[in-house]
Amino acid sequence: MGTIRDVIIIGSGPAGLTAAIYTARARFEPLVIAGFTFGGQLMNTTLVENFPGFAEGIQGPELMQGMIDQAKNQGAEFINKNATQVDFSGEVKKVWVGDDVYQARAVIVAVGSEPRRLGIPGEDEFYGKGVSTCATCDGAFYRDKVVAVIGGGDSAMEEASFLAKFASKVHVIHRRDAFRASKAMQERVLAHEKIDVLWNTTVTEVVGDTKVEKLLLQNTQDESTSELVVDGMFLSIGHIPNSEMFSGQLELDDDGYVVHTGSKTSVDGVFVAGELIDKVYRQAVVTAGMGCKAAMDVEKWLA
Repeated sequence: MGTIRDVIIIGSGPAGLTAAIYTARARFEPLVIAGFTFGGQLMNTTLVENFPGFAEGIQGPELMQGMIDQAKNQGAEFINKNATQVDFSGEVKKVWVGDDVYQARAVIVAVGSEPRRLGIPGEDEFYGKGVSTCATCDGAFYRDKVVAVIGGGDSAMEEASFLAKFASKVHVIHRRDAFRASKAMQERVLAHEKIDVLWNTTVTEVVGDTKVEKLLLQNTQDESTSELVVDGMFLSIGHIPNSEMFSGQLELDDDGYVVHTGSKTSVDGVFVAGELIDKVYRQAVVTAGMGCKAAMDVEKWLA
């Protein structure tokens, strides 16, 4: 409790780890509260082909471990436990890990978001083995294959249109009889020769052996069931920002994302990076850039 650090970083995805590298190189000796499940969403992926610098691609866990090692080599300290409580009210910020409290003049919050899941059998089992939440990340693996996109908003329309560049067939599965997406995006999907829509339909189970082979479906109107043979399923039903711990501490918008100006939050000395503020791109290279900006803003603020 007695030691007041310069910087605490909460989170250890690309944003938090990049912030750790930059603040460590600036000799701030940051404390990274990485969480029990450290490394962010890339720890659950296999081959990453779109992160700059890796011509043959790199495994997600390998990429994240490299960032962790780089931050440690520069002088960052890690705690692989979850932050459980914060108090940003004073000039010195407090972060709890269980019963232990840590203090710092500045805090970077980079705890990210989680893709919404359907919560059905097989979904977790085949995550990364045919179940994905990012067409931009994984679409190229489905060249000339059949895929399904779950959702009916703008993101689902974008995912379906992107996947149609690679896949031989794209099924959009929507639980209602009309999309929520903008009219222009709906028209693009509905007119595409590779895309068809299964209206009033939900997925009840993901089935396969070592990878996704088919989806079990149910009609929401007459409750009839059917099967759909696919090579992959892309979830596009929104994200949930991991901001619950910061309610009452930081200003949040109606969707739970942190209100910000650049990397600055509503509280002086508290900065934010990554998917807690990114509703659009959700790419590792983008969140890493945000971590860099937050670290540089912290350096100026501490000076």
